[in-house]
Amino acid sequence: MYNKINNYKSIALFCTAMLFFSCQDQYVRVGDEAIPTIYPQGIAENFELTYTESKEPLTAEAVDSSEVIAVLSSVLSKNFDNLQFPYKTFPKGLTVDLFDDQGNKNTIVADYGIIYSATNLIDLQGNVVVLTNDGKKLEAPQLYYDQTNEWIFTQQKFKFTNPEDGTIMDGEGMDFAKDMSIFNAHRTYGLMTIKEETKETKADD
Repeated sequence: MYNKINNYKSIALFCTAMLFFSCQDQYVRVGDEAIPTIYPQGIAENFELTYTESKEPLTAEAVDSSEVIAVLSSVLSKNFDNLQFPYKTFPKGLTVDLFDDQGNKNTIVADYGIIYSATNLIDLQGNVVVLTNDGKKLEAPQLYYDQTNEWIFTQQKFKFTNPEDGTIMDGEGMDFAKDMSIFNAHRTYGLMTIKEETKETKADD
């Protein structure tokens, strides 16, 4: 229940962020009223950001035993952390590698990305693909990764391919843990191919 509450909070924070960026009016401002152009406070090429987590509290004598839980990389990053609602953009795409406790890696790639620093949320846009260490594949036009709760969600359409049981699932809206140990599809439709059913059909023919 606690995790669900955190997930709902994350979605609420995300909606607030979207309203902040999307609210527009039709009034044309000129002169002193014109909206100033926003420039990044910094631009980085071949950007890489590593997230670590300490399993035990560190003491002055203890050796740092932190583990890498995620690595974000991109050929270009623009930093807007000097604004009231700080964020970073990745206009040329990004890759996010997520690691579980056993060191297994799941990878997310996207054509464009935004990190909202205040909410710790990553907005992944354009040909988003999730590849798991055991061969599963998720495709969607947009995904959001809540780093605090290690939860991924979207309301967009998706395609999920599972080679273990030979299924292809099409749906709309879903949320899941970063290691896919929990996967909730909100709505499923379209083609679902199952190897066992295909074999049975051929046998009947």
